[in-house]
This record gives sequence, C-alpha cells and structure tokens, in this order.
Amino acid sequence: APPDLVEPARIGRATRIDDGRGRYMEFAKTTFPRGRRLDGLRIVVDCANGAAYRTAPDVLWELGAEVVRIAVAPNGFNINKDCGSTHTAAAVEAVKLHRADLGISLDGDADRVMIIDETGEIADGDQFMALIADRWAAEGRLAQGTLVATVMSNLGLERHLESQGLRLLRTAVGDRYVVEAMRAGGYNLGGEQSGHIVMTDHVTTGDGLIAALQFLSAMVETGRKASELSRVFQAYPQLLTNVRFRKGAEPLSEASVQSAISDGEARLDGRGRLVIRKSGTEPLVRIMGECDDPELLRVVLGNIEAEVARFA
Repeated sequence: APPDLVEPARIGRATRIDDGRGRYMEFAKTTFPRGRRLDGLRIVVDCANGAAYRTAPDVLWELGAEVVRIAVAPNGFNINKDCGSTHTAAAVEAVKLHRADLGISLDGDADRVMIIDETGEIADGDQFMALIADRWAAEGRLAQGTLVATVMSNLGLERHLESQGLRLLRTAVGDRYVVEAMRAGGYNLGGEQSGHIVMTDHVTTGDGLIAALQFLSAMVETGRKASELSRVFQAYPQLLTNVRFRKGAEPLSEASVQSAISDGEARLDGRGRLVIRKSGTEPLVRIMGECDDPELLRVVLGNIEAEVARFA
C-alpha cells in the first residue's frame, strides 16, 4: 500500500538556535537579585563533565565570583565519572585546597546540585530546601506555606517546617512526582534529598545552577557563611538497606513480613518512620528508616530485613 502523505501545510520545521547558551546564561542571571554581586567570593564549581561545563562557571564569573572550575572537560565518556553531585569527594577536596567560600557540585545533566560549605561539609537537598522555604516564607513567597518533597526526605525537615508553621507534602520517589504535585496544588517549591530542587517561579523543572544561585543570594543578602546557612535543622539518623529476593517471590505480600513491618512501625511510633517499597528495576526490597534513637532503628530494620531475606 502506498504511504499516507501529509499535507505540506502540516509539515513541521526545525529551527536552530545558535545563541541558546547565551540566552540561558542571561536568563539564569535574572534569577539572582538585581543589583547584587558575588564579588569577593571564591567558588568551586564541579560540572561533572556534563551539560553545564561552560554555562555554570561563566555565569558565576560574570556575577563577580572568583571561580575554580573542575570536571569541565567532557569527552563523551567521562560524564559523572568520579565527579559531580554523585561523587562529591573531588569538589570537597577542591574547596579545602583553594579555601573556597562555597562548593557547587552539579550532576551530568545539571538538574541536581549539592552544596559544599567552606569547611568541606556537604548540605543535601533537604537542608537546601529548608533554607529556601524559610526565606521564601518570611518574604511571603512560599505558595500556601507548603514544600513538596518525596517520602525519602528526612523527618527532621518535616519537624522543622512544622515548627515554622509550614507544611511538608510528600510524594513518591522521583522528581516527576514532585513536579506533578506542585502543578496540581499550585505550589512553587519542591525537590528531593538527592539535590533536585524545583522552583517554579523561575523554571518548570530542576536546574542546579539556578538553585545554587538562590543559595548564593542568601549568602550575599545575609553576609553569613555557607556553613551558617546550610545547617538549618538536625537530621534524624537514617538507615537504608536493600534486600534481594528470589524471582517470583512477593515478600511484601507475605504475612510474616507485614507483621514485622507493623511491629516496627509500632516501636517507632512518634519517634521515627519507615518507608518500605519494592524496587521498580531489580528484585530488591528497599527498606528506609529514621528514628531519634539509632540503636532502636538498627533493631527494627534488622528484624524486617531478616524476614524479607527468608524469600531470597
């Protein structure tokens, strides 16, 4: 049969934007407070040999910072290799070596960011979101007094927000679920512990550079060090373990496993929480727990792990 032909008027066209990088850089700078500069700040930026290898350092430099660039030589194979937000050791070492005021560690596609303070300590996405939520709430900018995060975000974040009269709305794991909840509820701040930060006042998805600029704006406007801004709340001890099970088994449907989980939840009541789910890609049960008593947490997780392991 002859192919179906499309009317000429319905054929789309592709247009090349030759100045895309420049447009993005100018847009990124508009998210930084007007009239503010980064003069006097030394910043290490780890670009993970990825998407932001030119844009992130150049934006920071154009805003006045002294920039130390690492992992900015992509060759098609070295993206995220021993660098970036999933391997922060290189950036931590560079912050200490250069006595930097801040380290910014992006991942390969630059939608995630980890902040490293001047002492070399890493602030995860939870601490980052707490800082921004507090600042936006004080400015009346936090939509409905709500931060959207996943079930993996630390209980300490939730308790901190409650103490400020704010709310944490949890979603399933994955930034797509965070964004869906934000759109559905009209919220403007969300993210993940892993460093995906979504600020819909600026962009519709995670953007590591734009998120980092919001942290830098806090440093510039308050005159405080990164270490004073990045430790917003006391995180609860958190343990995460993965237990493999045999093909065809459904351990989370077994009465013995459900009983162990119920017992664990009862023992942690008011002091912690459990998040237990089956991996979507491997025959694994992922068991995460948080509690103010690390020893109790180890016992509870150990009991559940032992029951799940019976189906290995």
